[in-house]
Amino acid sequence: MKSRTRTDALLLAGFCAFLFFYGLGRFGLIGADEPRYAQVAREMLERHDWITPVLGGRPWLEKPPLYYWQAMLTYSLFGVSDWAARVPSALDATGMVVVIYFFLRRLRRGIEVDAALITASCAGVIGYARAASMDMALASAFTIGMLSWWAWRETAKKSYLVLFYFFLALGTLAKGPVAPFLGAVVILAYAAIARELRSAVKTLWLPGILIFCVIALPWYVAVQMRNPQFFREFILEHNLARFSTNLYHHIEPFWYYLPVAALALVPWTVFVAVAFLQSILTWWAKRKSIAVGETNLDFQLSNFACCWLIAPILFFSLSQSKLPGYILPAVPAGALLLGGYLRQHMGHVESEPVATWLAVLHALVAAVWIVPALLIADLTTQHRLPGGQPILVALAIAFVLATAIALTLRGRLGLRMLRFVTLIPVVLSVAAVLRLGSSALDQTLSARPLALEIASMQTHPLPLAAYGVPREIEYGLTFYRNHLTARYEWGGVPSEEHLLVAPENSLSEVAKQAVGRHVSFLGHYAPQHVDYFWISAAGASLKH
Repeated sequence: MKSRTRTDALLLAGFCAFLFFYGLGRFGLIGADEPRYAQVAREMLERHDWITPVLGGRPWLEKPPLYYWQAMLTYSLFGVSDWAARVPSALDATGMVVVIYFFLRRLRRGIEVDAALITASCAGVIGYARAASMDMALASAFTIGMLSWWAWRETAKKSYLVLFYFFLALGTLAKGPVAPFLGAVVILAYAAIARELRSAVKTLWLPGILIFCVIALPWYVAVQMRNPQFFREFILEHNLARFSTNLYHHIEPFWYYLPVAALALVPWTVFVAVAFLQSILTWWAKRKSIAVGETNLDFQLSNFACCWLIAPILFFSLSQSKLPGYILPAVPAGALLLGGYLRQHMGHVESEPVATWLAVLHALVAAVWIVPALLIADLTTQHRLPGGQPILVALAIAFVLATAIALTLRGRLGLRMLRFVTLIPVVLSVAAVLRLGSSALDQTLSARPLALEIASMQTHPLPLAAYGVPREIEYGLTFYRNHLTARYEWGGVPSEEHLLVAPENSLSEVAKQAVGRHVSFLGHYAPQHVDYFWISAAGASLKH
């Protein structure tokens, strides 16, 4: 037993280390959120302020503090860097995977390694484990909370209910009231279909509610006392208005989260869909017996996982503001559901071969992602797949992988080989992206190389401004230069001497914006199609 535990630990540690931690700094912070959140944590650390998130010295009250606190700790240990800003999410993902392992080892022994590795290798988990954002903190806390609730429901041990409330409180500190609200939706949905409303009512346990309040509320009270605008900005605007209106211009069609969830569950999408459909059909066939008390715990857990999977999808589909990360708390439920499916179909030493159509479809979904992974540099720089030999080689590799996966699943061991053969293209795809695409991703999607290029041109540090460029560049430069990037569009032209980043070939427009000032072209950064200029101080001589 000890040998098996040691093997499991090494296996999980190896995969988590590679999938979540390896190469975290290979490319710089991407998008607007990563550098913005990383900079907020840095400024909070510099101010020794654990209450008010700040950006550019001003309160930034869009999100709760859990990620900021985690990043402040990693900065304190490792120094401020882009990879250190991503470490909290990698740790959160690792914790989530480990808890899934121990949960199933305690209550469903035999599939704990499969379910843990399925969770770790989902595309959504890998992607957000490598991002400096709040999404993985919420998903991890929510997952552990939901598993704790089920453990309490199955064993009646109040210690699990304590953990349920504790981790929902952490979820509330990670991303706000969405954590307890989603938890309530999942539990009520399960109670309704299982006809266990008494379990839902018994969840409202006064000591647990007190634990939740003690953990979650002090920061909310403290930040409101320091910043009277917090309730309006955070609750009314960034929660209620974000859900009910298109205030932040993230509108998508109602069905948006169906393909997003399917992509987040890659490479396991096909088997999760089969497991979900089987659970729904089984529930429908047993719906009458549920009324007199269903005692099959595997069946009950599958129903719970189904509710957990679809509740976030339906809830966020109703939102007028949709972003891919919102769906992340649903992904571990898919892994749990698939784990139950494997437990049901691997009851003997030799499981039956997988049906041909299922083996082929899964093989295609699992293997096809090696193609964009191998060609990530072309996709990033040219926004299309290349022709000729590169695409042929990538397709050939994908074909070989898909054939091997399908034949293995059709073989004597069938589902027992599912984990092994599916993890191969996952590892190869992550390795290909990091090895072949990190430079292109860094140059085209991160402000890090641009900031380094501008710094190399300076004889002395100057403030930086932006005009007509995306927020990704603005916030990225703010982080890598550790100084707020001014925007011509919002605050006018800074009066002091400064540098300006603007779209390429925009010298004449820049001159109009900086009328009466000397403008000198300094350089061009081709990968992101921007130029940078030196702008004299107001009132300086216009002599060339």
